[in-house]
Amino acid sequence: MYQSEAPPHKNLPTMYDLPSEDINEELDSTIHPRPPWETMPTMYDLPSENPEEPGLPDEFHDFQPQLLRETCQSPIYPREEMFIGTDLNLYYDPRHYSWYKRPDWFLVLGVPASEKQEDMRWSYVIWQEGLSPFLIVELLSPGTEAEDLGQTLRSANKPPTKWQAYEQYLRSPYYVIFDRYENRLRVFQLFGTKYQAVELLEPKFWFPELELGVGVWAGKYQGTEGLWLRWYNQDGDWIPTFAERAEQEKQRADKLADKLRALGVNLDEI
Repeated sequence: MYQSEAPPHKNLPTMYDLPSEDINEELDSTIHPRPPWETMPTMYDLPSENPEEPGLPDEFHDFQPQLLRETCQSPIYPREEMFIGTDLNLYYDPRHYSWYKRPDWFLVLGVPASEKQEDMRWSYVIWQEGLSPFLIVELLSPGTEAEDLGQTLRSANKPPTKWQAYEQYLRSPYYVIFDRYENRLRVFQLFGTKYQAVELLEPKFWFPELELGVGVWAGKYQGTEGLWLRWYNQDGDWIPTFAERAEQEKQRADKLADKLRALGVNLDEI
C-alpha cells in the first residue's frame, strides 16, 4: 500500500504538551467526529477481485472497453478531468462495505485519472471519490442478461441487483447496454428516481453534456472484424483510435514529402 504522510507542523502541540483530558476529548469521535475518508475503509482495505465470481471476461470484453477508452475524446472535458474504469470493483454503499458491482466500463466526470503509477486505483470507492459515474456501460452476455436489464429480483438479505445499484444507489444519469449478438444498443436515462428507455431510431445516442455520441460501428479493431461501440463527434465522424491517428499522421507526412519532392527538394539532404 502506498501512503505518504506529511511531518507534523513544528508549532503544533504533541501528546506530551496536552493534558490527558484534552487528548481523550480529541480522540472521542462523538465530540469531534472525523470525516468519512478518514474512518471508512479505502480501496486498499476492500477486496479488488473475487476469483470465484462467475462471468470471466472473454476477448470481446477485453477489446471493447479499450476501444471506448481510446475514442472517448470530449471537447468539453480534458482527459485529466475524466476517470474511466474498466472491469473495476465499484463500491457504492457506505453502510455496506462488502457490496460492490463490476461494470464493464464506466465514466466519471470531474474525477482525475491517476498521474503516477503508485496512485492508480485498485477499486472505485464512492465514499472516497465523492462522485458517481456519469455513464455505465454493460456488454450483454447470455449469463448476465437478466441482471443487466433489471429482470432479476432482489433476494432477501442479498445485495441489490446491478440495475438497482446503478439506478437507486449510484443514480448514474446514463446506463448503456450493448448486445453484440443481436446488434442492439439500449440506452436508459435517469428521470426522477427511475431509468427510462430512450427510443433510438438508429444504434446511436448523443450525450450533450460531453458533446460526444456513442454508437455501433462495423469495422476492424485490433485485427478483429465485427460490431463495436465507439464514440463519434458532432459531425457524425467516428473518433479515431490511436492506430488510426498514427496512420493519419503518416499519410499527411507522406503527402508533404511528395509535394516537397515535386518542388525539387532533396529530402535526403535536409
